[in-house]
Amino acid sequence: MVPPKSQLIPANDGQEVVRQQFLEEAQDYLEAMETGLLGLSQDGQNRGRVDGVLRAAHSIKGGAAMMGFTQLSDLAHRLEDFLKVIRAGTPVEIDLEQQLLRGVDCLQHLISLNRQGMIAPQSWLNTQVDPVIEQLQARLGDLQPESEIALLSEDAGGDMRALLFESEVEGCLQRLEAVLASPEQLCLLEELKIVAQELEGLGQMLELPAFISYCASVSNLLEHQPYPLAAIATEIVQGWRRCQAMVLVGQFQALPERFISQPKATDFMALEELPELSDLGLDAEALFAPDAVPDYPGLEPLDISHDQSEATLPFLEVGPKPALAGLENLLADVEAALDGQEFDPVLEFSPSLLPDHAHPTIPSRELAPPAPGASESAGNAAAYKTVRVAVKQLDELADLFGELTIERNGLGLHVQRLQQQMQALKDKVRRLEQSNFQLRQGYDRVTTQTFGIPTVNLQQKLAKSEIAPHWQDQFDALEFDRYNPLHQLSQDVIETIVQIQEITSDLEIGLEDTERTQRDLHRTAKQMQNRLTQVRMRPFADLANRYPRMVRDLCHEYGKEVQLEINGGNTLVDRTILEALADPLLHLVRNAFDHGIESPAERTAQGKPNPAKIAISAAYRGSQTIIQIADDGQGINLEKIKQRGLEMGLDAMMLNQASERELVDLIFEPGFTTATQVTELSGRGVGMDVVRTNLQKLRGEIQVETKPGLGTTFTITVPFTLSVVRVLLVEIAGMLVAVPTDAVEEMTLFEAENLLHSAGQTLLDWDGLLMPLIQLEQWFNFPRPRPRITMEAAPIIDQPTLLVIAQGDHLLGIPTERYWGEQEVTIRQVDSALPLPPGFSGCTILGDGRIVPLVDTYGLWRWLETQQSQAPNLKPKSPGLVSSQSRQSRQTTVLIVDDSINVRRFLANTLEKAGYRVEQAKDGQEALDLLSNGLSAQAVICDIEMPRLDGYGFLSHAKNLKIPKNLPVVMLTSRSSEKHRQIAINLGATAYFTKPFREADLLATLKTLVTSPQPQPV
Repeated sequence: MVPPKSQLIPANDGQEVVRQQFLEEAQDYLEAMETGLLGLSQDGQNRGRVDGVLRAAHSIKGGAAMMGFTQLSDLAHRLEDFLKVIRAGTPVEIDLEQQLLRGVDCLQHLISLNRQGMIAPQSWLNTQVDPVIEQLQARLGDLQPESEIALLSEDAGGDMRALLFESEVEGCLQRLEAVLASPEQLCLLEELKIVAQELEGLGQMLELPAFISYCASVSNLLEHQPYPLAAIATEIVQGWRRCQAMVLVGQFQALPERFISQPKATDFMALEELPELSDLGLDAEALFAPDAVPDYPGLEPLDISHDQSEATLPFLEVGPKPALAGLENLLADVEAALDGQEFDPVLEFSPSLLPDHAHPTIPSRELAPPAPGASESAGNAAAYKTVRVAVKQLDELADLFGELTIERNGLGLHVQRLQQQMQALKDKVRRLEQSNFQLRQGYDRVTTQTFGIPTVNLQQKLAKSEIAPHWQDQFDALEFDRYNPLHQLSQDVIETIVQIQEITSDLEIGLEDTERTQRDLHRTAKQMQNRLTQVRMRPFADLANRYPRMVRDLCHEYGKEVQLEINGGNTLVDRTILEALADPLLHLVRNAFDHGIESPAERTAQGKPNPAKIAISAAYRGSQTIIQIADDGQGINLEKIKQRGLEMGLDAMMLNQASERELVDLIFEPGFTTATQVTELSGRGVGMDVVRTNLQKLRGEIQVETKPGLGTTFTITVPFTLSVVRVLLVEIAGMLVAVPTDAVEEMTLFEAENLLHSAGQTLLDWDGLLMPLIQLEQWFNFPRPRPRITMEAAPIIDQPTLLVIAQGDHLLGIPTERYWGEQEVTIRQVDSALPLPPGFSGCTILGDGRIVPLVDTYGLWRWLETQQSQAPNLKPKSPGLVSSQSRQSRQTTVLIVDDSINVRRFLANTLEKAGYRVEQAKDGQEALDLLSNGLSAQAVICDIEMPRLDGYGFLSHAKNLKIPKNLPVVMLTSRSSEKHRQIAINLGATAYFTKPFREADLLATLKTLVTSPQPQPV
């Protein structure tokens, strides 16, 4: 259903990124709608599933209208109305489910067009969309206002209180408003008193204590009548309207308990009602007398600055104050009265711990410790916060981490080099210590020999020396040590050696610290790799959930009965791998449906159950991800494969001698098919070829197991991740290569006596198993001589070894010359006009900058197997390796409250271009938290339908917080009914806009509201 020639959508570069991100978000909503609708006819009247589909359609409708995708918004709106009719109680049958799914398909096509910057032509809408809408309308009819009101009542809990407030309270308030609107305002006071009594009685009947208290406070105020009646009457009616709106949206706990008027006279009235100090047992004169504080001897006036007081005052001890004894006694009485009561502990303030509705609390003198689950709840709330990040950014992070891995390996190489140099230095120092010891011994011998010389001659020599003072003549050699220049030189050498030893010890300690830092870096990098890998992971269900709809449509089209099972949907798979698996899995499922599953009549004749089963499962095995597609159909017909092979020109003798595995492998050859005729489903011979080609790009493999009459199982093996891989560094045919460790079953010493030759093929006896031996030097011819490989470190194994490579259930051996160990490396693709030789997939960079090719063991095995089968003695040649400045202080701050991140970004871009500073909140609860924590916002733009706390709840609670009373709140929602608007205005909204909106109107209204001292409803 591809639409014909389409028109382009006018694009705005400033908003295009947000629009495209919304379309990605809309794709998730579409998948939710499709998942919820599939099987709805068999699941009965499942209100939960219908609600999920309804929410997804509503989100698409509102967001698309905001972004300017009118066609998408209109269609989503129509589907939302039909879903509301279904939610009201209409049963869903299979044909209705199919019609709704067709509507989802239309949404999918519109989104695809919008991604390309196009809109659907009217001709396509007339031929594809209108018939679907007409069929649904003929089946369900139009959404009636009564049905929408009933749904609103159900959302409020189906409470009779809301219904009575909508009817009874509305009548009373309309009567009052009529009196206020008349110029004479006859009997206004009497009418107010009557309504107050009626509403108080209604509150008693409905058991609303807060509303009862509120009406009683109005009656008390009317009895005293301290203000002009006309001024106070309007506020009383507005207060009752606000209470009515709270009840209609289920905010019973937010109902005020007392009417408080805006005029300041209320403050004086409240002061008059305060008790006297004498009633509390306090003496005002004694309380404020100069001698109220006892005079302690030795005390001096304390003169400290404000900064010092903050650090000093907590440690000051305050003596008892006799004048406050009455107050302390009063507090003690209050404590005693509250002793038997149970109260919830007062928690530390945390946005995640705020309840949905504010509860009146009694302040305590001391802050109670947090509840045991408080921190856990806060942690869980923080853990589930998510952010949408472009895949390109994740790929860039993965590339940067790859560079970090290369640099980390380089650092490890440098540390290893330092270790070697340090070891050499320590050896030199040890030799120097030996020389130092010999020098000491030699000097001692010289000194001893000197003492044997006659004293007279020595004294004569010393007398001639300028070094010897004249007073040395008074001592002989035993009474006074004499030092000559040789002694001083020897002593300097000895001291230098000692200093070198100390420096060597310091270097050794520093090297140990460097090694410790390197280990910490390695551990942190490993953790970072795991976290980055987890971020790149997506549940396997994201891919597998695409296929139930396809199988269902195929069943209807081809008359088969198939049940698709998905196991391991929570198995995490790298996003790149998951996207690359989309086509292979699609072809395998279609192949199982077409070639494997029999018709219902054939299955019944064979005694097989209906429906048939296709199972898709995902799991981990070591560092690999295993995906299986199994069916209980008829299996693969090997005779058909042989017949098709003969038709393609294959040798008959070879086909007869081929094993079952070799015959099954033919289905992956280009152009191979066993279908007798070409259909839309199969017969073109390209599906299975695509499977193998895509898997080879992932360094993956596929194995097939089939049993005639019982079914077929395809097993796909792919790496856990493609960004970083652990490899063995080995020398093969004089070339250093990297072999993935997950492909190596075992490494053992190469022993020539275990070799066998059979039919021109070299086999290896490995623990009683015969496996083929692949000697790469026979297949890759390098015309130029290559120097012997040299690396910083010596090879761990400097003799021939054998790598045992596992390929599914088969083994093969690859001889190597030397082994240098394991490393975690980053895979890099070779961007060159010269392709890599067969059997190699990319390369890696070692710490010393050396580029090493990565062996694709599966691809190498298949290529060599093909070469050997074509010409056993052929030795082919290789084709070649290949911020701007802050203006917050001068800007008006606007808080945007919406659960859609794309809507918030769209509004933020619009407001920031207009010069506003923007803060964002994802729901009403987060907005309340921001305002309570001191966010200074001059206006709020708020949606109505949001998780945790909706827009009505935000309006209900905002007036009770310590925020500006005149803070303008602009409601921006897709709800366009007068009922929704009136409730919002009664709750305190200043303006009300519906999506889509005119940008100029919103900015003009916002400018008026932030500059007006007393905003009025718009």
